[in-house]
Amino acid sequence: MIIYNITTNIHESVHDQWLNWMQQKHIPEILATGKFSSARIVKVLVDEEMGGITYSVQYVTDSKETLEKYYLEDEPAFSQEAFRLFADKMLSFRTELEFISDH
Repeated sequence: MIIYNITTNIHESVHDQWLNWMQQKHIPEILATGKFSSARIVKVLVDEEMGGITYSVQYVTDSKETLEKYYLEDEPAFSQEAFRLFADKMLSFRTELEFISDH
């Protein structure tokens, strides 16, 4: 199992709009690609020197190959929409994680 993690710092001025968009539109659309089995959004509990509020969104997929297929087929359009809506009010980076075990 692979976790596709996107960490985003969102400016307070668009926070509510961004969070609503993520929960009501963006995450459901990414899940609708069929490449992820689940997603979760969590708030990062740190005070950012640059301001803003930071979240981690984690999408679960079955393999690195499926994630690569998402990058090729779907990700550019999703990134373009996020940039169009939030431009310089949002800073994001992605991390790929491999699930090892639960305890």
